[in-house]
Amino acid sequence: MSEGLNPTTPAEAVEWYLAQRDPELSEKSLQNHRYRLDRFLEFCEEHEIENMNTVTGRDCHRYRVSRSQDVKPVTLRGELQTFRVFLEFCAAIDAVEPGLRERVQIPEVEPSEEAREEHLSTPRAKEILDHLERFEYASRDHVICALLWHTGIRLGSLRAFDVGDFDRDGECLDLRHRPDTGTALKNKKPAERSIAVGPHYCSILEDYLEHNRHDVTDDAGRRPLITSSQGRLSQNAIRETIYRVTQPCHVGECPHDENPETCEYRSHGKRAGCPSSRSPHGIRRGSITHYLRSGTPQEVVSDRSNVSKDILDQHYDERTDREKMEVRRDLLEGV
Repeated sequence: MSEGLNPTTPAEAVEWYLAQRDPELSEKSLQNHRYRLDRFLEFCEEHEIENMNTVTGRDCHRYRVSRSQDVKPVTLRGELQTFRVFLEFCAAIDAVEPGLRERVQIPEVEPSEEAREEHLSTPRAKEILDHLERFEYASRDHVICALLWHTGIRLGSLRAFDVGDFDRDGECLDLRHRPDTGTALKNKKPAERSIAVGPHYCSILEDYLEHNRHDVTDDAGRRPLITSSQGRLSQNAIRETIYRVTQPCHVGECPHDENPETCEYRSHGKRAGCPSSRSPHGIRRGSITHYLRSGTPQEVVSDRSNVSKDILDQHYDERTDREKMEVRRDLLEGV
C-alpha cells in the first residue's frame, strides 16, 4: 500500500463517485454506473478487499478476467470503461495510487459488435403479441409490449405518457418533456412529438383504460398511462415485464434445454440473464428494423423514433445491403 493514501472502503468510494457524477449524468446513465460498479463491489467482497488503498494492478486484472467469464466483450468494454473512470476519481481523493486506471486493459471490440446488440425479430414479436392478444388482451403487459413494438419509442418515453396524452379522435399519443414532475425525455424538449397510433392499438388502449388501468395519480398529481397500484410504473418494472414476456418459455418452448420450473432465469430480477430474453431497447431496435424492412422511408422512421439518420444507420438498421436495395426498388417502381 502506497504512503499518503487515505483508508476508504470500496462501498464508500462508489457512493462518493456516484454523488460526484450525479449532477452531470442522466438518471439512466447514473443507474448504469451504479450497476457496473456493484459488480466490482461483489468482487471486493468475494476477495475480501476492504480498503481501496490495497487495490493493485493485479486486482484489476483479476476483476477483468472474472467479468469476462460472465458477459460479452461489448458489455465488458462498457463495464471496464466505467471502472477506469471510477479509479481516476479514487486517485483524486487519495483512495488508490495515481495511475492505477492505466492498468485496466480495455478489450478491443469490432465496431459492428459494439453498435449492434440483439433485437426482437418480427416473427417473434408477432408471436408474443398474438399470445397477449388472445390470453391477456388489454392487460398492462399487452399495452407495454404493443406500444413499444408499434411505436419504436424508448422505455422512458413510454413511462412518460399520461392518460391525457392519448388522443383517441386524433389516433395519436402526445409525448412531452416534463422534467419538473419526474418524466424527463432523453433528448429533452426536441424529443417532444405526436406519435401516430393505428386504430387497432387505439382500441387496445381504450379497453385498457376502461378495464385494467389502476385509477391512481403519481407523486406529482398526474394521471400516468402505465400504472401500478401505487402510481406510475417504474422503469425497472417495465424492463422486468419485457424480460419476462420475451422469454421463450413464456410464449413457447425453451431452446436452451432448461426446465422452466427450475431455471434460475425464471425468477424476478434474473430474467435478463436468459440468452433469449430481450430488453426494451431490443424491442426498439427490432421495431425500427421492421419498419425499415417494410419500406418505410428512413426520414419517417427517424422522426417517429426520435433518432438521427447517422445513429439509425450505425445502431439500429439491421438490414443487409441486398434488403436495402429491394426496398429502393419497390419505392422506385411506385414512382
